[in-house]
Amino acid sequence: MGYSFRNYTKAQKVQTYVFQCKPALHSEALFADGTGDYRIPAEPMPGDSVKLKFRTAKGNVDKVFLICDGNRFEMKVGESDRIFDYYEVCLPPVRKEYIEYYYEVFAGNSMCYYNKIGVQTEINPAYNFSIMPGFKTPDWAKGAVMYQIYVDRFCNGDRSNDVLDNEYYYIGDFARHVDDWKKYPDAMDVRSFYGGDLQGVMNKLDYLQDLGVEVIYLNPIFVSPSNHKYDIQDYDYVDPHFGKIVKDEGSVLVNGDKINKNSTRYISRVTNKENLEASNELFRRLVEEIHRRGMKVILDGVFNHCGSFNKWLDRELIYEGQEGYEPGAYPSAESPYRSFFKFYDENAWPYNGSYDGWWGHDTLPKLNYEDSTELYNYILHIGRKWVSPPYNVDGWRLDVAADLGHSEEFNHRFWRDFRRVVKEANPNAIILAEHYGDPRNWLYGDQWDTVMNYDAFMEPITWFLTGVEKHSDEFRGDLLGNPDALIGSLRHHMSRFHQQSLEVSMNELSNHDHSRFLTRTNKRVGRTHTLGPEAANENINKGVFREAVVFQMTWPGAPTIYYGDEAGLCGWTDPDNRRTYPWGHEDRDLILFHRDIIKIHKENEVLKRGSLMFLYGAHKVFAYGRFNRKDKMVIILNNNYEETSLCLSVDRLGIMSGTTMRQLILTTEDSYILESKRYVVEDNQLRISVPKISAIVLKAEPTTI
Repeated sequence: MGYSFRNYTKAQKVQTYVFQCKPALHSEALFADGTGDYRIPAEPMPGDSVKLKFRTAKGNVDKVFLICDGNRFEMKVGESDRIFDYYEVCLPPVRKEYIEYYYEVFAGNSMCYYNKIGVQTEINPAYNFSIMPGFKTPDWAKGAVMYQIYVDRFCNGDRSNDVLDNEYYYIGDFARHVDDWKKYPDAMDVRSFYGGDLQGVMNKLDYLQDLGVEVIYLNPIFVSPSNHKYDIQDYDYVDPHFGKIVKDEGSVLVNGDKINKNSTRYISRVTNKENLEASNELFRRLVEEIHRRGMKVILDGVFNHCGSFNKWLDRELIYEGQEGYEPGAYPSAESPYRSFFKFYDENAWPYNGSYDGWWGHDTLPKLNYEDSTELYNYILHIGRKWVSPPYNVDGWRLDVAADLGHSEEFNHRFWRDFRRVVKEANPNAIILAEHYGDPRNWLYGDQWDTVMNYDAFMEPITWFLTGVEKHSDEFRGDLLGNPDALIGSLRHHMSRFHQQSLEVSMNELSNHDHSRFLTRTNKRVGRTHTLGPEAANENINKGVFREAVVFQMTWPGAPTIYYGDEAGLCGWTDPDNRRTYPWGHEDRDLILFHRDIIKIHKENEVLKRGSLMFLYGAHKVFAYGRFNRKDKMVIILNNNYEETSLCLSVDRLGIMSGTTMRQLILTTEDSYILESKRYVVEDNQLRISVPKISAIVLKAEPTTI
């Protein structure tokens, strides 16, 4: 006999509905990541038992499963608060070098997966979570405030070591000293020197410490003929033009002489061991003083190529006949360094110019590791030397690191060995690589710690806030203020990192290879040789710049300031981005703003090690949260030229109705405000009006959940 629902009593209808109804899955409450709140320990060692946690809305789901390397583990609720359940499971002691996992969530008839980019309806292994037992990045670098110094343009602390006019000849002209510190760099700037040096860095440590800097990253400082010094001449010594010249003999080139073998002043300065040892000693004292102040220092390692002046090649013949130096591979086929370079013509000696140059540049000979065990071991020695006593440097930034060697297989082999020797010498040293594109193959814990974060930081925020490409070479109106492009790019590229790599990634708005961010706010396409340097200063928007800096100081990673950005320095891409620091002409308001936002960053551990959640995106508006079990913060960027009113669901951060959100900082188009304004969350919503061209940082005041 059949039963008709229409014949049920009201009580029977309610009972049937209740028993047959399945709960709606609250997908916004689902969360897990690689931080210490959801993976314990966050950086496990081989043999550790790992506890994994997964967050759901309280009482909302039926089952959660961890899928780990094909094994299925049912998770149980380990703890709850007033908003969430925290499912957990303990993995047996980890023995493998690499483990992948994701989550399955069931609620009634609903089922979904959860991986590094969030809730998914299909499995995509490319976004699985992962564990590499034994892969640890230095704790001091997690969220550390870094400051990049291009030494020649920062501060001249010792005029006796300045490069002299006509001291030598390089790339078509003579080296020259620029007497006017305020002069814009020339379009061809490589052999122009303003006199900045390590003593100048020493003299400005009080300034950097007051700003809040924790790590100083120095562009190359080793003996080299250019101001950028990515054409290394001698890896064993600091350039005396940056260090100390105690023996200054000989003469500069005269009467149009272009033969560097006759540049006896330069030869004396850079080959005399007294000058070289004195320069190394000055650097040792600089590092000692930086450490005494509780800061760290990172060197730039240029190991893919060297320079044509390099003592191993000696194309300029400045080492020929010098006491204590072997013959170079350019003048002599019998040179002990012949295998350090790839020569195409084996019959061209003496003075064999057929060597392989990086990207065809004969001033940048590519190092030939595959054919030289001696070179391979020597560069490993250099990697070890500078992180060891007496110098005790805190790590390396590796120039064009993916280019080293002639194959990817060899490249990985070298960096594995490099990591081994560096970490053996200094376990807390960081290995940070310059890299564009997906870095995943180098970030399995056996090579690099992290990278300069172009794809998951500099490029997305530059497009969103300015619409200008990072060289100021292109304008994209379709990307300006586009939240889908911003969030999609950030979400994908951040997934290429492991958590411990993301937390130490170098997050820069500007650097020596790209235009200054403040110039990008003018939304113009150009370079110094097309528009002139003055155009880089015109129609800039400091309000947009402040938005970018707030993003930089509240986003996962190590916020890295390019010297002078904090003082309002502008500039097109290389070489205009290498202007001198404007001592005496600084934008004091911007410096104070940097000092205050850095202070907020350093005082809130959640900004260094906490989780991240996207909250909202609309045209020219972006909001996100940083949170852990203790603290919750909301950050909003409004890049519109009108006020924007928002209603943000913040319960997914663990912020309940009745919670007070305290404003830590509000930037505006003209300035910034530290006034402690408060907002009360009602019905799980944060209602707030955000002024035009502004950024706001809010923090939840303590509450019990």
